[in-house]
Amino acid sequence: MASFDGMSPDPGRDPNATLTDLQQLLDQPVMALAEHARPAKHVWHTSVRADPGDRILSDEEWADIARRIVAATGIDPGDGQPGCRWAAVRHADDHIHIVATLVTEDGRRPDDYRSGTRAQAEARLIEKELGLHQVAPGDGTAAQRPTSAERHKAERQGRERTAREELRETVRRAVAGASSDEEFFDRLAAAGILIRTRAAPSGDLLGYKVALLDDLNKDGEPVFYPGARLAPDLSLPRIRERWSGKGAQDDPAPRQEDAVRWGPGSPSGARRETASAAWQAVLLVELGDDAVAAAHIAAAGEVLDALAKTSAAHTRRELRDAATVFERASRSQVRAARGHDRALRQAARELVHGGTALGRGEDGATTAMAIDMLFFLITAAAHWHAKKGHAQQAEAAVRSAELLRTAYRAAAAMPLGVLYQRGRRLSRPMLQRQSMVLREALPGLAEQILAESGWYALAATITDAEAAGHDPAALLAHAVERRKLDTADSVSDVLVWRLRRLADLPADATGMPENGTARRPTTARPAAARTTASGRHFGEEAPANTR
Repeated sequence: MASFDGMSPDPGRDPNATLTDLQQLLDQPVMALAEHARPAKHVWHTSVRADPGDRILSDEEWADIARRIVAATGIDPGDGQPGCRWAAVRHADDHIHIVATLVTEDGRRPDDYRSGTRAQAEARLIEKELGLHQVAPGDGTAAQRPTSAERHKAERQGRERTAREELRETVRRAVAGASSDEEFFDRLAAAGILIRTRAAPSGDLLGYKVALLDDLNKDGEPVFYPGARLAPDLSLPRIRERWSGKGAQDDPAPRQEDAVRWGPGSPSGARRETASAAWQAVLLVELGDDAVAAAHIAAAGEVLDALAKTSAAHTRRELRDAATVFERASRSQVRAARGHDRALRQAARELVHGGTALGRGEDGATTAMAIDMLFFLITAAAHWHAKKGHAQQAEAAVRSAELLRTAYRAAAAMPLGVLYQRGRRLSRPMLQRQSMVLREALPGLAEQILAESGWYALAATITDAEAAGHDPAALLAHAVERRKLDTADSVSDVLVWRLRRLADLPADATGMPENGTARRPTTARPAAARTTASGRHFGEEAPANTR
């Protein structure tokens, strides 16, 4: 243990010392004040934790860290200045707890303004000097972390996460694609959350707070958290910005054809609309102004939440984790111009109202299609944050993309396997014909694609597109417009989903005739008539400064 005087009683090592002895020693400056002058809240507490990958620090190193933290925060500044009494306790190999009384030896309050920010700044210096994992600097937009008391309570109750974290996720999912206060609160109530609202004398709603049914305080009452305490963008005024913003006239409108053509209100129609909205959003993140890009990045978080909420069992965990991780990337100091993101928010809404996908057939295949395009969008968000110097957000987006990669593999395995088998059964003349189409449309990528195992799935897709009345060479050229694909692990995978979406082909090819005849009557449209954006695929590397 370390302490302000180096000689404080250590109940962990001295059998004759007790916690009461330590408490009385720390509280002496407080008790020396007249009773009316004693502050109501005089205890300061923080924990300092090493990364799981760091080496085990010695007691002496942890003691020095504790002294530097209390000096940086103003709790005990040193250099002859009056400080507060404090003690640091090592609870495990990887962390310590520091507790102090906020009354100095001369009876004054310490200069601890913004102590948390000052402690974080000192921690970044300590990490660098001791060769530890360096945490990316924040910008004040992160959600509040659970307190030690909340974590310990969750452990006692056998919860994987604290009540604060569970509520944050539930509120995020409730707001995804919502369009009014009523719909938002109805979703919260349906999720079994306790809600209390705050109204002005006029009756206008000003705010809300939420609680879990089984999270109680010592008096047996529910513990409520205001929305703003869950995350900065979950206060009622910030939530209302999502559905009250007015978009510019030149923003792309939500593509409703997908939901209509593939079943109104169906999971597969919603996923097709999601893929289209993500395709459009990539270009706006890459080329739009900062406020518009920030709006689309924030709305991408809503889409991830909605997709996770309605996902099938075999992709649920990865999608949920991807949405949770991306939450940090959805906010920055750049204020989002809400309203410009209406296509993505509409996609999130359609996902929620479309219900849970079964994970097979058209639902499963369009899930892979949607994840594929969302990966491009999340990667574009990582690049945007990296360029802006948003280190924590860029790192979160990269981690989210990796989780999407895993979810994609699970979702795409079956539909791509079906297409692969159909491609293998194509006649040699047909395969040669499709090879010629590929070389004509993509001369710089053709040989790489032909060497991939996914070529057969792409050949089957080209055959389907041609049978549906499309010009496959034009579709291929359109699919790679504005984006190089030479660094992708599987260019053919990218093109399969892009072609099936652009040509309005069934994502699930099960049951389609071997000659590729389309199984639903549609009017083929030229590929050039479709709006396009672009993005990276799973094999493309994120920029070094985002990791």
